[in-house]
Amino acid sequence: MNEINPLLRRGLTHRRDFLRLMGVGAVGLAAAACGVEGQGGKQNVTQSEVEKYWAGKTKNGKLNWANWVGYMEDDRATLKAFTKATGIEVTYKEVINENAEWFGKIDAPLRAGQSIGFDLMVMSNGIQLEQARQLGYLVPLDHAKLPNFAANAGESFKNPPFDPDNTFTVPYTSGITGIAYNTKYVKEPITKWADLLDPKYKGKIGMMGDSQELGNVGMFLVGVDPERSTPEDWEKAAAKLREQRPLVRKYYTQDYIEAVTKGDVWITMAWSGDAYSLAGPEVEFVIPEEGGTIWTDNLCIPSTAENPVDALELMNWLYDPRANATLTEYINYITPVPATKDFIRQDAEAASGDEKKALEDLISSPLVFPTEADLAKLRRYRTLTQDEKEKYQSVFTPIPQGS
Repeated sequence: MNEINPLLRRGLTHRRDFLRLMGVGAVGLAAAACGVEGQGGKQNVTQSEVEKYWAGKTKNGKLNWANWVGYMEDDRATLKAFTKATGIEVTYKEVINENAEWFGKIDAPLRAGQSIGFDLMVMSNGIQLEQARQLGYLVPLDHAKLPNFAANAGESFKNPPFDPDNTFTVPYTSGITGIAYNTKYVKEPITKWADLLDPKYKGKIGMMGDSQELGNVGMFLVGVDPERSTPEDWEKAAAKLREQRPLVRKYYTQDYIEAVTKGDVWITMAWSGDAYSLAGPEVEFVIPEEGGTIWTDNLCIPSTAENPVDALELMNWLYDPRANATLTEYINYITPVPATKDFIRQDAEAASGDEKKALEDLISSPLVFPTEADLAKLRRYRTLTQDEKEKYQSVFTPIPQGS
């Protein structure tokens, strides 16, 4: 891509400024089905079923894409470059504000086999993506048509537990849930989740109200890997979070970054991209020693898509490092394409002034390009069955509500 977006994400409205209830990061498709049957669909498919779906489908030269707010440059440089390279026109709409709301909109039409008006959408890993997967709402991907993904996706973004072998999804971008703290008020280094239970910060601690985000922190606090946790672990984690509750100023949805920047809270759960793009210079972000949560927002094709071949071509194109670099310069979250760093470095060398400094900061930021040591400390949400989902939510949802 020849265009360089001069407006980087720092200081701009971010997709995470909108509610995100369930948010988190693949190469050949499994040849045999091994999943559990869902209601009206199934989690995994055979290679023959993949071939059957894609047989006879052709490129139509257009597609409709539903995405979160703030996840594409204002001038749509990435989409313009894609159209120039492929001839495919993209109608792009920022209509997703949070997963539960979006799933509520698409559930009935997809259940009835009706169009939702989109050929491509972005869903965070979590409860709603798992529902869509089990209910057969997602198209199985033909990885033979995703060579850029095979060649350029980082290993940590392949074969995620929430979608084995990336059967239905590939990552769009990822982020980390860790701790942000204001160094104007917190003088000692923050290194662990247990620091959020320190009585000296009483009334100045922020937590997230989302059950999966909150639950993961509870699991870290009691020394449990969230991805392998049991209902008994959830109860122990919830007890620790209830112990913390008298110290908490507020359970936040989005406005925690403003609160920690202003000093309304001194230390808070936070998302990495918010800390990078929106926080004041006095705010530091840390991945705690016990571990942090990595979530992924995923590209997927709804089962009633009218232009799936075009959608698959866009998925593949976004894994070209040059194309992805321009997008990463805007989003400021973790790219699933590590080689983008080389192209961002080239852009920095060609830039000057504030733009050059911003690009250089982006290249060196562990919030955008985490080290292997950082990634090794990260865990995802527990993939929940329907019964487990109800149990999990009954354990953790009452905590921010005061019960």
